[in-house]
Amino acid sequence: MSRTTSAAAFSLACALGCGPRPSPAPDPLPSWTAGPAKNAILDFVLRVTQDGGPDYVPAAERIATFDNDGTLWSEQPMYFQAFFLFDRVKELAPKHPEWRLKQPFKGILEGDLKAALASGERGLAELFGSTSAGMTTEEFESMVKAWIVLAKHPRFKRPFTDLVFQPMLELTAYLKANGFKTFIVSGGGLEFMRAWTERVYGIPPEQVVGSTGKMQFQNIDGRPILFRLPQINFVDDGPGKPVGIQNWIGRRPIFAAGNSDGDLEMLEWTMAGQRARFAMLVHHTDGEREWAYDRQSHVGRLDKALDEAGQKHWLVVDMKQDWKTVYPFEK
Repeated sequence: MSRTTSAAAFSLACALGCGPRPSPAPDPLPSWTAGPAKNAILDFVLRVTQDGGPDYVPAAERIATFDNDGTLWSEQPMYFQAFFLFDRVKELAPKHPEWRLKQPFKGILEGDLKAALASGERGLAELFGSTSAGMTTEEFESMVKAWIVLAKHPRFKRPFTDLVFQPMLELTAYLKANGFKTFIVSGGGLEFMRAWTERVYGIPPEQVVGSTGKMQFQNIDGRPILFRLPQINFVDDGPGKPVGIQNWIGRRPIFAAGNSDGDLEMLEWTMAGQRARFAMLVHHTDGEREWAYDRQSHVGRLDKALDEAGQKHWLVVDMKQDWKTVYPFEK
């Protein structure tokens, strides 16, 4: 073979196979440590989106639900909405001298967190009614938006919305990129969350399910107004979560993520359906970057759900081991 022929053959070979290789696809979950947890998520999404595959799920049925407190952002030393309610009590206290003699108001004003929280759901319901009733929905939304920008977490001295979990932001974005519709299903106040979830998570208000207070429609001087009333309407926690999902979403999720016993019924409801399904718990195991707690915690207790996850082989995400990064500001 002549030198010219050899050169032509080499050029042809390069044209067919020596060109630049395609770049590998970017990692959709870069803040997740390579390992079983990350692989389980990637494998599930691949299976349910592979058209013609045995586990394929049409896009309309790809519903994913996420708890908020402790799952999408932190929840220690108490639920972040409680900080909002406590700040409202301090702001309104000069108009209510009787609060200094009555729990949970007394504990809040004296800085006794344990006493303030001892009244449990009843106390929080009373706080809810006493600090926001009589407002219009627009007034309440404006108040929450102002607070969420200015208020700082006591440990990190940052806005509470800085304490969202970077791996979970990546996970919700990855699911949306693969045809999932993502919902927040939380025990937190519906209107409280709707004021900021779209900006922080990219999840619009109509895809947020939460606890609600009663409202009343009035027409004042020709202007239609919704007023907030001092009564609880629906608590979206524990067994309330499947009810909220059915009432607001109307489809059973195929993917659900939580972090506490308050999410147990949502995970059970999700896994009871047909076709491929995925249940996931975030286990708070990192006392340095975040907090380490589970069975004995006064906030976000993970006890029964942790046992059931082990028995039913749900994914338990070990925050310390499975997450390279916890918060976006670490990057």
